[in-house]
Order: sequence, then C-alpha cells, then structure tokens
Amino acid sequence: MAGSTYDQAVRYRLLLSPEARDAIEATFADYALMMDMLDEIAAGKGIGANLVTLHGHAYDPIRKATRLPSRLVTLGLRDRAAYRAASNPRLPLDDRLVNVRNAGMLSLGTARGRFAIPFEVTGYVAGWPHATPAQLVRTDEDDFEVHFGVTATSHARLSPTVSPRKDHVMLAEHAPAPDTLLSRAGRLIAGIAYGAIEKAEDKNRVALVSQAIREIEQAERESRESLSHARAEEYRLNARRAEIERETTVLAEQIRVAIVEHRDDLARAGIARQMDLEAQFEVLSKAIDENAERIDAVLTTLRAILSSLQDAQARLAELEHSEALADQPKATSRKGPDAGLAKAARASRVIARATGVPEGIPPSPDIDELSKLKRDKDIVERLARLKSQN
Repeated sequence: MAGSTYDQAVRYRLLLSPEARDAIEATFADYALMMDMLDEIAAGKGIGANLVTLHGHAYDPIRKATRLPSRLVTLGLRDRAAYRAASNPRLPLDDRLVNVRNAGMLSLGTARGRFAIPFEVTGYVAGWPHATPAQLVRTDEDDFEVHFGVTATSHARLSPTVSPRKDHVMLAEHAPAPDTLLSRAGRLIAGIAYGAIEKAEDKNRVALVSQAIREIEQAERESRESLSHARAEEYRLNARRAEIERETTVLAEQIRVAIVEHRDDLARAGIARQMDLEAQFEVLSKAIDENAERIDAVLTTLRAILSSLQDAQARLAELEHSEALADQPKATSRKGPDAGLAKAARASRVIARATGVPEGIPPSPDIDELSKLKRDKDIVERLARLKSQN
C-alpha cells in the first residue's frame, strides 16, 4: 500500500462505554508520549528520517515505556512527520488494530486491550495522502470517530447510511490458528467442570474424565508444537531484520561519502537500495508483530490447558478413590489401561506456520512507467535533502 492515497473517508462515530473511552484516552496519551520519545531519540542519535535505524533504537524503549499495541508502535514510527503536521489528534490504524464485525459493531485495539464498540455511520470527510487505511480521530466535540479511507472507485459504491464493505476498506476479519486452539481449550475445560461430570452416570464418570484428560494432553502437545514453530519463525524474522539494519547502517555511510565526493550517480543507486530495504523492513515489522501476537495467544492457551489438566487429574483421582472404596478390583483394572493409553498418546498433527516474508525484492522487467517516474522523483528528492544536511 506504499504511496496510496484516499480521496475521502467514511466516518464511524463510536458509541463508547466509559471503559472504552478511558482506554482510547490512554491510547492517545501513550501515542503522544511515543512521538516525544521519537523526537528525542532521533535528535540524540542524529538519525534523521532513516526509518530502519530509528526502529532499531526506538522500538524496544517505546514498548517498555507505553502500553501501545506493537502494531501501533510500528505504524507510529512511519507516522511521525504526518502526526506533527496534522491539525487534529488522530492515530493511524490498519486491519490488525481495527476491523468491522457487522453493520453496527467494530473491534478496536487500544493501550488497554481490544474492545468491541458500537458505531453509527455519519457521512464523509476528506481523505489523506498516505497508505494507512484508517484513522482514529478525536472530534471537536471531544468524541471519537474511526475514519476508513475510500478511493473514488469504492466511494461510488458506498452510501453514508450503509457500512462500507470490508473488502473496500481492507478490513477482513482475521482468525489466527491460536484463537481456534484457545476456543478448543475452552470447550475441553468446560467438559471437565464439576457440573458436567456430575450429570454423567456413576459408572461413566471415570471414563469421561479419562477421555477428557487424553484430549487435553493432545491439545497440550499441539500447543507446544505451535509454540515451537512460532519461536522458530521469530528467530528467522529477527535475523533477517538484523541483516537489514546492518546493511542500512553501512549504506547510509556510503551515501554520505558519495555526496561529499559529488558522485550523485552512486548516491542515487544507494538511495534506491535504501528504499528497497525500507519496503522489506515494513513487511518484516508487520510479520514480527503478528508472530508476537501468535506467541502470546499460544502461551495463554498453554497455560489454560495445563491448569485444566491439573484439575482433570485431581478430579480423576477423586473418582477413582471413591470407586476403590466400593470396589477395589474394578478400580484397579480400570486405572492401568487408562494411564498407559494417556502415556502412549502421540501428537496427530502439527499447526503450520508460514509468514511468507520474502528474503529480497525480486527485480521486475515490467515496471509501470508511472511508478518508475515516481520512484525516480523520490530518489532525487531524498538526494536533495541529504545534500542540504551536509
């Protein structure tokens, strides 16, 4: 979406509960703090507009100093100049931070977690000349709105009284695999609740809990496999980001030397490569954020599963003890096979993880002429700015 512009935006006025309003206020406050930190870090390190270097120095301190979602921090690094130039407070949003659930409800990520918020569509406002598909805006009446950018093509299909279709504003619901695993864990936990067990006939209770334990142990194995895949992906993504950061640092110095030596041809080539690296870095940053959310979800699932497994095992021990008092041989014969089966069970599937981040940007012989002119113009403008700083 780099370079995209939106002619107009559809206004969603948020109908906020006190808790949701406080969360949004906290998000605006933390975002303002992040912008102050970025200004301070950029000035102190002499970074200027180098996004990759700024990310390397600022991302972790900002995550520690604020409660902002990781994706909002990543968007904010690119948003700094536009934020300072904006006439009213607003935050950039994408489909990781906001999505439309139905004709009257959306989901919004904040500094205090995600909230389901009712809304009403109130019309249109002017769009914006950058790629972020949505914005969270504070109005003059001290209310809050989400503005979804639309192009001239999609605007012709929309009515101010009807919610825009998700494919027009790129807000398709996402359902990562860990959420499915967490939902499944919830069903397993509910299955071993005391009320559910008590409804079973006496002779079926031990078998019911034993089966629940086997299913929970299977879910535990799947969670651990999912976590190992996500950790491996985390290592690969971070390693590639470190490579880009190192190359960008070397490239910035090479461009500076080329400018000092009046080799504009070399400086333009360096800037072109710098822009390619920044495009890769943006993709990597989003993938890293998504993978971090996946790891958090799997860890939450695993903790819930381990807790429910302890409860199920304790419940099974109680039932077996009560049956042993009435009929010791029967309890003994039942316990052995169940324990052996639980130990012998193995994982039946592995949850696939594939972020698909490219290792590089392949050259294309069929570059659109307009895109080429825009790229050349961007290179010339960046070269001029770098020259003015020397």
